Amino acid sequence: MAAPQDPLTIAFMGTPPFAASVLERLLAWEGGVVRGVWCQPDRPAGRGHRLTPPAVKLLAGRHGLPVCQPENFKAATQRGELAACRPDVLVVAAYGLILPQAVLDIPRLAPVNVHASLLPRYRGAAPVQRAIMEGCERTGVSIMHMDAGLDTGPVYAMREMEIGEHTGGSLHDALARLGGELLVEVLADLARGLARAVPQPNVGVSYASKIRKADGRIDWQAPVRAVHAQIRAVTPWPGAQAVLHLPPRAQGGAAKELPVIVVPGQPGGPRPAAVPAGSLWLGADGVLSLVCQDGLYDVSGLRPADRALMSATDFIHGFLAPGARGVCGKAAWE
Repeated sequence: MAAPQDPLTIAFMGTPPFAASVLERLLAWEGGVVRGVWCQPDRPAGRGHRLTPPAVKLLAGRHGLPVCQPENFKAATQRGELAACRPDVLVVAAYGLILPQAVLDIPRLAPVNVHASLLPRYRGAAPVQRAIMEGCERTGVSIMHMDAGLDTGPVYAMREMEIGEHTGGSLHDALARLGGELLVEVLADLARGLARAVPQPNVGVSYASKIRKADGRIDWQAPVRAVHAQIRAVTPWPGAQAVLHLPPRAQGGAAKELPVIVVPGQPGGPRPAAVPAGSLWLGADGVLSLVCQDGLYDVSGLRPADRALMSATDFIHGFLAPGARGVCGKAAWE
């Protein structure tokens, strides 16, 4: 084993911003030296579908680190590039590929994964968003010794945090910072021969499937607390999607269907009597709400299609008839 004062040689694998945040903390740690970075290949992104480098590649470039972007590790030459680094530790964070055992066997000490859940809950691709969506009060990060399964390896350490009013985006950032801090603690223990990984329990296992655009379609027939959780979970991506069926702004005008993204607001008062779930409601107090199964969801802002984000007040002035009150339209998704 390397002497404690000798920095660990580290190979890093990760792709999106979560992984970039972990890598940034790793690069600031004096106990190790990152010799190489692996990430997924550049992918088309945006309206122009232009090839776009992942966040980890951009960060590695700023630090002058060599970057490899293999499609997989089936070829011996691709595994050989990793072996050539002679890593003490392989650190993986949101890489996007299940690694074969031949890769996991390369590091001298351990292959270590930073996972954004309290394992064995929420194994898989989207633990951050699923924890919010399912109404969990707490979540956290796990530092795991990797095996060939999907987030099934024994765990070195876990750290919890409250979810509170986090959105998918803000919780993602908080867990990335928490994971980076816990990672360097575990790596320091590995270097001293003190780290011990404990097998995950067989009870409490759950899986966090990948978030897709359809997950942003809000069911206004659901309880308001569930709607609030879903809207927060899908912010900023794919966004809480609704189609507002607006009444005419003036006599003789035409009704309008308006696709919008609903930004997180707050559960409001009780559902008005005889007002169906899915209605757009403007109360006498001037608060714009969407009617859910058991109450109102008070809107803080909306982003109409191809427009900038609007506050609820600006939306009322721009899209509703002057002096409008009560049921103003319907909310649905398509």
